[in-house]
Amino acid sequence: MSSPKQAILPGKTIGVLGGGQLGRMLAHAATRLGYRVHVYEPQAGCPAGAVAHKEVNAPYEDLAALADFARECDVVTYEFENVPSAPLQHIESLTALRPHGSVLATAQNRSREKRWLRDNGFPHARFAEVAADGDLEAGLREVGVPCVVKTADFGYDGKGQLKVMSEADVSAARKKFAGQPVVIEQFVDFACEVSAVVARSASAAVRVFPIAENIHANHILAFSIVPARVPAEVLAKAEKLARLIAERLDLVGVMGVEFFVTQSGDVLVNELAPRTHNSGHYTIDACMTSQFEQQVRAICGLPLGAVTLLSPVVMVNILGDAWKWDAEGKCVGEPNWDALLAQPNVRLHLYGKAEPRPGRKMGHFTVTARDADMAYEFAQKYLARL
Repeated sequence: MSSPKQAILPGKTIGVLGGGQLGRMLAHAATRLGYRVHVYEPQAGCPAGAVAHKEVNAPYEDLAALADFARECDVVTYEFENVPSAPLQHIESLTALRPHGSVLATAQNRSREKRWLRDNGFPHARFAEVAADGDLEAGLREVGVPCVVKTADFGYDGKGQLKVMSEADVSAARKKFAGQPVVIEQFVDFACEVSAVVARSASAAVRVFPIAENIHANHILAFSIVPARVPAEVLAKAEKLARLIAERLDLVGVMGVEFFVTQSGDVLVNELAPRTHNSGHYTIDACMTSQFEQQVRAICGLPLGAVTLLSPVVMVNILGDAWKWDAEGKCVGEPNWDALLAQPNVRLHLYGKAEPRPGRKMGHFTVTARDADMAYEFAQKYLARL
């Protein structure tokens, strides 16, 4: 096990908990720098495992398998939040875990996350917590309608949440969340959503990538536009908040911080993700250092890389909806990849997933141009051609 101050140099082994696309792109960055990558994922044949040196398939609750995995790794990180906390404590007793398990424990539960933001003085939407056997309607009265009801655990891409826009929606919320702990958040009539990817090293150096402006469709990120088309003071607020959050959490690694920008220009923290972030994929093609290389640098105790933006850029998520489907819901054809590959300002990234599904993230592409508006215009046009 390496000490916190000792750099973990190329040639050593990085362990990744989770085998999705974030782990895959992390493995690409790590192997390019000369590291070995081992992936621990319950499901066989995962996207990250396909490009790693070793793939271990076992449940996260299998402490013996997890211990064997950890002992082979010089540092372990994770590529998604839904890793049970008990196994993380087990890993930390065997090797370096970065970010620390306490960071994940805070961010993977909405109640703990909101409480942490409140207790540490970070701006956020008004909220109330309701226990599994609690009074949902009392919570709704406390926050007020309109609001958003969210499960406390395991929610992402709009899953596990419901807007309550009027009293007529209360009965639907009561039915949907019966017996579940929830967080009720004030509905924010925001002007836009932005996000920051922040990295912090073991030596407390901090770098914040250029702020992204995010556009969602059906609760899933569709476009990330960089630089964000918001006033300079909004960019400064978001960057400062991301930096302070990383420092207060004692983050060692990379974190995505999502914000609401209100109509009056206030910046509210929405969610924390202690890993690389979907809205940071643009960094692979448009920054001096990608968010994935930065994650490697941070967790291995190396100097952080420059986060300079080389070109205005838009990242576009490619969902399974882009495949051709018949009336019975059967996939009958691939997207028109030629339409993207023919464009000199486009870079395509596919995640190696076994089968497409509507709403499933299958890949992304980036579009560079002389300014953000032009890049966004091209991105919409190219997406339509798929």
